[in-house]
Amino acid sequence: MNTEMLDWNLLLSPKRLGLEDENMRTQDVRSQFQRDYDRIIFSSPFRRLQNKTQVFPLPGSVFVHNRLTHSLEVASVGRSLGNMVANGLVKRNVKVSQYQLDSIGTIVSSACLAHDLGNPPFGHSGEKAISRYFQEIDSNNLESRLSKAQFLDLVNFEGNANTLRLLTHHFAGRRKGGFALTYATIGTLLKYPCSSIDFVEGKTPYHKYGVFQTEIPILQKVAKELGLIAYNGSDTVYGRHPLVFLMEAADDICYQIVDLEDAHRTGIISTKEAKDLLLAFFDPQIDKKPLADLQRALEDITDENEQMVILRSRTINKLITDCVNAFWKYYDDIMNCRFYSSLMESIEGTPKKAIDTLAALAIEKIYNTREVIEIQVAGHRILSELLQEFVTATLRKDPNLYTSQLLRILPSQLITDDVDDYSRIFSVVDFISGMTDVYSLEMYRKIKGISFSVIR
Repeated sequence: MNTEMLDWNLLLSPKRLGLEDENMRTQDVRSQFQRDYDRIIFSSPFRRLQNKTQVFPLPGSVFVHNRLTHSLEVASVGRSLGNMVANGLVKRNVKVSQYQLDSIGTIVSSACLAHDLGNPPFGHSGEKAISRYFQEIDSNNLESRLSKAQFLDLVNFEGNANTLRLLTHHFAGRRKGGFALTYATIGTLLKYPCSSIDFVEGKTPYHKYGVFQTEIPILQKVAKELGLIAYNGSDTVYGRHPLVFLMEAADDICYQIVDLEDAHRTGIISTKEAKDLLLAFFDPQIDKKPLADLQRALEDITDENEQMVILRSRTINKLITDCVNAFWKYYDDIMNCRFYSSLMESIEGTPKKAIDTLAALAIEKIYNTREVIEIQVAGHRILSELLQEFVTATLRKDPNLYTSQLLRILPSQLITDDVDDYSRIFSVVDFISGMTDVYSLEMYRKIKGISFSVIR
């Protein structure tokens, strides 16, 4: 890896993808980065997150988190992480404008808000269902029709890469640059700045990939604008933007703690067990004063749900501080793109043991409950059937009445005149991955003849 340092002045670029020649005003009431946040939160893909599964099935008699509430909470934690790092940069006398420093919390928060936009229906099982379809079920002999890199995008479908595509791809009839976000926000979203073939061939230090073949030019453009460092001289693998670590930490903190909260609300985890798991994040000696304050706060409240709220908030606050401390501990390596772990993985001592304990319990008692497994199985069946119908239809050289009508269901911005099979297939993947849980089920029923109601 190159030993040159990243430059915060480049990393915090307010230029917009697709609108590079426009004058980016910095004196408006809303900063360019606040515009990113607003643009994401008012978007249709963001609204659709309210009906996409986080972990537990939707809807239920007990309200649990969905992708929308999860993203909002991650954005809140991300803003705190960003503001704390901004304060640290001031103390380090980093030469960057006050406008940029003041915007770091917003940049991280915007990236957090958008980080799950590319995830398909039915939680993480939706990603696996799409991959499984192209690996095991597809009957169109795609491996012989696509390049190796294109085929790997499909058989290793990745929600992170789909998020980048959704936000930056030039869809039919839409403006260039997609959402036209600032380069700083896009860089903060690039959790795994490499392609699928780099990942599969072991040419990347990351355990996933984050860029489809269609977005490699975007990756290269963003890397050049932000001054990201190429990994081993590659032009498709880059070191991370420093703020990615904060976005990732916010996500890690929320899904670990909030999944536990949902498990408690649904009765999977007892109140005592949940309390013990959260209290275990505090070291009796190192955290003696905050632990005493927490115990006093809990003694004043008799409502168990309210006690859990206080425990959850204090634990998240502690993990925010721990992650920021880890950021500064590895700051030089982060700025030289030599740090490949996550901030949560870098926490040590008592909270690290608590994180590991909670992760093991989540696998045993949360992610493998009957309710969660049932929705995963349903997701595999529904998405596989939809993909089979639409992929087969879009690849037909001589469409019949049925396939022609089927393709009319695709939104106009996804219809492509491109002759290559890869573009046609991805128009289908774009459509299906953007569905909500409920809409995908409705579409499945209609296509399979289970419901004959008119398609709206």
